[in-house]
Amino acid sequence: MQLETERLILRELNPDDYDALYEILGDSEIMQHYPYTFDEKRVRNWITKNIDRYETFGFGLFAVVQKSSDLMIGDCGITMQNIDGIIKPEIGYHINKKYWHQGYAKEAARKCRDWIFENTPFNKVYSYMKQTNVASSATAMSNGMKKVHEFIDDEKQTTVAYAITRDEWEKLK
Repeated sequence: MQLETERLILRELNPDDYDALYEILGDSEIMQHYPYTFDEKRVRNWITKNIDRYETFGFGLFAVVQKSSDLMIGDCGITMQNIDGIIKPEIGYHINKKYWHQGYAKEAARKCRDWIFENTPFNKVYSYMKQTNVASSATAMSNGMKKVHEFIDDEKQTTVAYAITRDEWEKLK
């Protein structure tokens, strides 16, 4: 599957994405709100896990490729996540810090949000992040999501969940 926006192509991850993905997931600044940065094995597993997700669910995290340069600048997509004990569809994103503050996460996440409501029966989609992750919260809100839940996660930190319903999405169109 491949999705397209004005500036981006979102395509399925593959093993050739390792170097670009390692630059992102292995960077402690980018992953500061995640429990750990990724080593080589975790990055390769990340790719494999998403390839499995495409086969199982028809979606997963996608490579975010900048059209103008053909460079992979991040990942963004839909995964089924345990959000405070309940499995829910979630839009997640990681963008290389070289491309922060340029609207790429918002653009990619918006395309994934639209794809979910156009191609699945889900009536609500979520994004969740550590309470301290202001940039991810801003991305969720810019895509029409509202804060719907707050909980203490497995790392004993406050996590917030944002969501948008199908009806709310319809009103945005």
